[in-house]
Amino acid sequence: MARYPGLMLRILAEDHPAIGPGKAQLVALIDSTGSISAAAREMGMSYRRAWQLVEALNASFIEPVVMTAVGGKRGGGAVVTAFGRELVQQFRAIEDKASKAIATDIERLQRRMRKPPRAPQRQ
Repeated sequence: MARYPGLMLRILAEDHPAIGPGKAQLVALIDSTGSISAAAREMGMSYRRAWQLVEALNASFIEPVVMTAVGGKRGGGAVVTAFGRELVQQFRAIEDKASKAIATDIERLQRRMRKPPRAPQRQ
């Protein structure tokens, strides 16, 4: 997941976040693993939480982002739709564009921020 200093972007739908960096990462991981549980493990979150985020994503858009299959020989799985892939790409493009637009302002502010204390070095 790309991280931009000073920027955390969320796209809102009415009264709730439709997509942000965490959901985008979850969708990308589901796409690469074919599994909500594997994606959740990789992100360090519970399967239940990942499932809730997938349901929220699908409820936020007029097309499904992730489709699931229950049971079967391999125990089901999850597939990111073409729309879901496009959504993640579009979200990341918006992050890049926003980051570039505010880069100078962020740098100016960061020069005025305190540096975190250094951890003591072990001998």
